[in-house]
Amino acid sequence: MINFFYNQIIFRFSRPIILFIFLLTIFLGIEATNIKIDASSDTLVLENDKDLKYYQLISKRYYTPDFLVIAYTPKNSLISDEVKSNIKKISNQLEKIESVNNVISILNVPLIESSKKSLAEIMEGVPTLNDGIIDNELVKDEFTKSYLYRNNLVSEDFKTTAILVNLVGDKKLENLREKKNNFKNILKERKLSLKEQKEYKDILNLLRAQRDVNRNNQKNLISDVRDVIANFKNTGEIFLGGIPMIANDVVSFVKNDLKVFGISILIFLIVSLSIIFRQARWIILPIITCACSVIITSGIFSLFKWEVTVISSNYISLQLILTMAITIHLIVRYRELAALNTSIKNQSELLFITLKQMIKPCFFTVITTIAGFSSLILSGLLPVINFGWMMSVGVTISLLLTFILFPILLKEMNVLLPNLSFENKFNLPKAIAIFTEKNNNLIVFSSVSIFLLSLYGVLNLKVENSFIDYFKSKTEIYRGMQVIDKKLGGTTLLDVTLDFSEKKVVSKNVNNTDEEDVEDDLDDLFEEMDIELDDAKYWFTSDKMEKIEKLHDYLDSLEETGKVLSFATILKVARNINQGNSLDSVQLGLLYEKLPDKYKQIIITPYISTEHNQARITLRVKDSDPGLRRNSLINKIRENASSVVNLSDNQIKLSNILILYNNMLQSLFNSQIMTLGIVVMVLFFMFLILFKSLTISLIALVPNLLSIGSVLGLMGICKIPLDMMTITIAAISMGIAVDNTIHYIFRHKIEYSNCKNYIQAMKNTHQSIGYALYYTTLTIVMGFSILVFSNFIPSIYFGLLTSLAMLIALLASLTIVPRLLATFKPHGE
Repeated sequence: MINFFYNQIIFRFSRPIILFIFLLTIFLGIEATNIKIDASSDTLVLENDKDLKYYQLISKRYYTPDFLVIAYTPKNSLISDEVKSNIKKISNQLEKIESVNNVISILNVPLIESSKKSLAEIMEGVPTLNDGIIDNELVKDEFTKSYLYRNNLVSEDFKTTAILVNLVGDKKLENLREKKNNFKNILKERKLSLKEQKEYKDILNLLRAQRDVNRNNQKNLISDVRDVIANFKNTGEIFLGGIPMIANDVVSFVKNDLKVFGISILIFLIVSLSIIFRQARWIILPIITCACSVIITSGIFSLFKWEVTVISSNYISLQLILTMAITIHLIVRYRELAALNTSIKNQSELLFITLKQMIKPCFFTVITTIAGFSSLILSGLLPVINFGWMMSVGVTISLLLTFILFPILLKEMNVLLPNLSFENKFNLPKAIAIFTEKNNNLIVFSSVSIFLLSLYGVLNLKVENSFIDYFKSKTEIYRGMQVIDKKLGGTTLLDVTLDFSEKKVVSKNVNNTDEEDVEDDLDDLFEEMDIELDDAKYWFTSDKMEKIEKLHDYLDSLEETGKVLSFATILKVARNINQGNSLDSVQLGLLYEKLPDKYKQIIITPYISTEHNQARITLRVKDSDPGLRRNSLINKIRENASSVVNLSDNQIKLSNILILYNNMLQSLFNSQIMTLGIVVMVLFFMFLILFKSLTISLIALVPNLLSIGSVLGLMGICKIPLDMMTITIAAISMGIAVDNTIHYIFRHKIEYSNCKNYIQAMKNTHQSIGYALYYTTLTIVMGFSILVFSNFIPSIYFGLLTSLAMLIALLASLTIVPRLLATFKPHGE
């Protein structure tokens, strides 16, 4: 079969094939320029998360536009004429931007307390700082002491203020998403008809197109906002924050890393290959193979509308690893055969022997690598699933292209004896073989120690998701998020909603005084007067207000929370202007009914839904707090909130970004831990098929487990949290380690059959396939070291942890595996 494939097809039609691959690479290379990068919050939530549906419901129910936050720390006082003028100029320029709905700042919020107005007067209108009619000291006193503005609109030291930029919603995009969700709900119950399938496909295409428009609009918006605030940097510190900005900047970082570090890694690989092989063909061949593999794979992703996300952003680097590994194995074996069989002058014959000997181990390394990445396919997060599929497709393309391009390109060249100067100077495989032969006990002790340390680290792994930790401290996005976190109440949002009990049927009998049938005496009065209780202005009963305030105060008392806002905030402010007395139900109803809409959107409608008999409390979590444990905080609130307000558990619900991302992480962690166990079993059975030996199969698992354990263990010891990026390292580590193990054991078996001595077989294997493992590890580690200069922390972790996985896999394959083979003698005595 192999003979027919190469001699009758590949070698016979080599030039037409190379022309076809060249044209295919150009075509898909052009298509690859259209590949999309998506860093929106949609990519970071579970597909069928019930909390996602509830969050979408709450977002519709309450006034919650997308927004940007500008943190401004001027050199002068916040209420100086110069600073007020600057804030006004910033606001005016921002309001001219098409995507901006309105701008809220200290200039236009109602000064409820410092105006010294009564409740009745407040109904008619409230002055603002912009009006210039209130004494500056009173204004400062309100901003620094008000429950509404302190640690929210201004910092407690009155040196930093927030300028809130509310954005215009994309109604078209929201409608398309709703239609898509409707079809997905139908798919859960039945298959779609042909007409429905067409409609669904059209909606998906329209959704992609509108999403691209939305992303471009947001990119332009962020750029325009930054242009505006850039003009005021000389007046003090000014930073931009907000979820849209984070998503936009992540895309910029990913694009920059794909472009800059992709090219840089390629250059490092060229330098590494030059140092190792010192012959032009062994530099040109791997680079051509790697370049074609990456370009063709990227083009295919673009054709099939597979978008690159934060999670899959390193697929180019990974494919470079895997393609380079296959190519180097072929090069090393070809050079070895050329040196041993100097009588063979026929290039085709030498190539055929190389390919015949290497195709089986390379095929199995690809299959087992795909098995490693299959653990990602079993997760519940669509971008992670897509990453698993993307890498499976990429590895397959790498195998096919390498075994086609390598022989075709090399066939046009003469047989070349290898330059062994690097091997003679830096013969690491030989040194490791000598060390392995003489230090059996040390190797066993080291392996057990690494395993125990890894186990300790794994047991101390934390699952967290902190956006601020994705960026270096010197970057603008980090500094901006830190200012907002420390001075303006936090960044990550969490909503707590209270569903009040349905009103019971109340008798029209005026003498009915049963307390179980009414909420309070005022409700009885309304009943006597035959007034409808569901009228909005009669919703504000003392019982509801008490529950809202109790839960608000509980959430505010938690160390992990920043600013807490709810209708209780207004109750506290109202108490201050009402001589310390709480507003009664009538006064609250009048406030709700008479307050101007522009103020109602700030202090009431984001927190109260009379129509749905519900209240919402919004709190912000300080993302930069290193001691924050998000899952523990969520569980604490869920356990305690219902008892605080004496409601049932199902009447208090949590939602928003903190919940969605935490659900994603917990699900991803649980699925990965379980599926990694499944993948290990799959690998074991694949080893059984390949090696046909139970002992060898068990030995082959050792370096894989050590590689995974070392990476995860180091993360636990160094307190690197498992998040949506680092959690994929386990699958990557397994994919890398398994390649080295298969190649080493496969070659060791051949060498043992020749010499019938385990120690000599080890030395021969080190001096042959050991070089391929050594060179692969060296080139990849050198290439990936460039990633430490990225501004995107996940890329740095990826580079360092992948390099560690490569080193552990190399050392385990060259030390532990041969010692275990010599101890248990699976090839025979």
